[in-house]
Amino acid sequence: MHELSLGTWWIHWASVVEWLAAIVLIQRRFPGPRFAGASLFGLAMIPALISAMAACTWHLYDNSESLRWLVTLQAFTTLIGNCCLALAAANSHAASRPASPVLEEQ
Repeated sequence: MHELSLGTWWIHWASVVEWLAAIVLIQRRFPGPRFAGASLFGLAMIPALISAMAACTWHLYDNSESLRWLVTLQAFTTLIGNCCLALAAANSHAASRPASPVLEEQ
């Protein structure tokens, strides 16, 4: 029905491996509560990984209509993933800013 080229398959599966590797590397590089912001960033990447896996699964089964729900799952997890990554980036940015000095009353 909708065969994908070898190059397209390569990009699809490489994306899955890339997301998985990034999550694992972030979690290993920044373990524990001391690096909660970085660890949160790695966890925020999980919905994007699920989205990529849903797309690959749907294509693997030749875009079967019985698996059409995977398209909805992919769209939903992409939305959730983008929101999670935006929040993690905002959290990381806020944590990296120096604290503003408190103005003393005179």
